[in-house]
Amino acid sequence: MATIWRVLTRRGFVIPQPHKRPKNSWRRFQAELPNECWQADTTHWALADRSDVEILNIIDDHSRWLVASRAFVTAKAADVVETFYQGATEAGLPASLLTDNGAIFTAESRRGSCAIELELLALGVDYKHSRPYHPQTCGKIERFHQTLKKWLAKQPRANTVRDLQAQLDRFRTYYNTNRPHRALGRRTPTQAFTARTKATPRRARITVPAEHRVRRDRIDHTGKVTLRYRSKLVHLGIGRRYAGTRVMLLIADRDVRAINDNGELLAQFNIDPTKQYQTQKRPGQHT
Repeated sequence: MATIWRVLTRRGFVIPQPHKRPKNSWRRFQAELPNECWQADTTHWALADRSDVEILNIIDDHSRWLVASRAFVTAKAADVVETFYQGATEAGLPASLLTDNGAIFTAESRRGSCAIELELLALGVDYKHSRPYHPQTCGKIERFHQTLKKWLAKQPRANTVRDLQAQLDRFRTYYNTNRPHRALGRRTPTQAFTARTKATPRRARITVPAEHRVRRDRIDHTGKVTLRYRSKLVHLGIGRRYAGTRVMLLIADRDVRAINDNGELLAQFNIDPTKQYQTQKRPGQHT
């Protein structure tokens, strides 16, 4: 074979190929501080009746701390925002978020901005996306999916999304506080997450007021939703054409935005505490 190879090479039938990049040339990235970078992604799982559901996971790049793990029939753009805020309530805001280019994470291919992009921009959180067809960039969250599914496979198959969520909640406690992680020197993610000062957003941001929350509702037949603001009920007129639409309300003190499950902004309000019925905020109107 060696002789044949030499003859073919001399006659120009063998085209030299560049050597593969040696493994020792790869540089493994890890954030220096907790909350310096979060990674988020969705993965699929099957319930007992074989119906497909999605799990949205967020982990901290530095400590592998599981920020959030939530089950949905189908994860939507609004679910990403809600899950992000739930994680930030417990862990604090990250300096950056890394995801792939899925439709619930970016609307760049549609020449627009989706819900999470707008929220991170307002909060001063850097948003990064992996290169298309390059899952290695989000390698930690991809590897975490494997760990989670290996654990789920040993549990009784969940009958409903609610049952699956209960399993995810148990796993999150076990994973964060009891399971030693080889990449962390056999420490648990909680030990690594709490061992160092946490990073915070570096860019200028909108100050998030004390009264900041997220809630879901359905627009009634008159085109309104009702919100309790400072112990009083106020009615937000979104529009009759949206009657029956499920919305998520992003409430930051007097500023309230209503977005649908696709992350589209339906209406924005500047709450007037002296009025029971609120009209939509006009373009250019200041808080």
